[in-house]
Amino acid sequence: MAKHWSLPPTDALRADGLRIADLDTSGTPGFKGDKKAAAALQAERAEVLSGLQEKLYANGRSGDSRNVLLVLQGMDTAGKGGIVRHVIGSVDPQGVDHASFGVPTEEEKQHHYLWRIRKALPRGGQLGVFDRSHYEDVLVVRVHNLVPSEVWEPRYEEINAFEQELVDQGTILVKVAMFVSLDEQKQRLMERLERPDKYWKFNPADIDERAYWPAYQEAYQVMLDRTSTEFAPWHVIPADRKWFSRLAVTELLINALDRLKLDWPTAKFEVEEQKRRLEQA
Repeated sequence: MAKHWSLPPTDALRADGLRIADLDTSGTPGFKGDKKAAAALQAERAEVLSGLQEKLYANGRSGDSRNVLLVLQGMDTAGKGGIVRHVIGSVDPQGVDHASFGVPTEEEKQHHYLWRIRKALPRGGQLGVFDRSHYEDVLVVRVHNLVPSEVWEPRYEEINAFEQELVDQGTILVKVAMFVSLDEQKQRLMERLERPDKYWKFNPADIDERAYWPAYQEAYQVMLDRTSTEFAPWHVIPADRKWFSRLAVTELLINALDRLKLDWPTAKFEVEEQKRRLEQA
């Protein structure tokens, strides 16, 4: 277990039995260090993550179909983009398959909701990242009554079956739900309005969505309760402290990659023969 953690992040952050209403969004579950300690550890663990991801990519180039898929869910300003930039940004981009799921396009609306998800699944040897995901179809859809309850209600079990299929095919799912307080969200939205370099990130609709937080809280709770499984558990990350959420996701990804027990692929050629050829070239 990495230093400064009193519990492995996979245990400290697991959603089982957690009530969102009781979550301390400024907390650092399982982590006993401070921001300074986290910064030093982040740099150290980013190197570990990068090395493991390179092995994953190398094995994929050699025909290994296994992969890791990071699913990021959270309200606006929860820090999903920061995870992509600061955590995923520390690995080789060649080995990353990234997809962001917003409002469905007209083409996507003509298909089953999992159609666009299946199209974006990571290839063998890739670290996949979903910024939002298939869970939008039991969150936004439910909160805003975009379809009747008899349509979205069966989706929980359908999603479980879909994720079981992915796991059976060699995907390790790392599902992360990130939560900030409404006060912290307001502060982050205000920052976007006060900085010209952040205007592009601001959407006036984000203010409207704040009024729906009780409904979102209920929808997220049901999502966690019904789709956190042994084969694809949810991990809940208090996200008021960006340094903690980034370190926590780094540790969860390291754990997932460690579970693959990767080694460097063996050469598909005679090494000594190629050395001799190179010397003569």
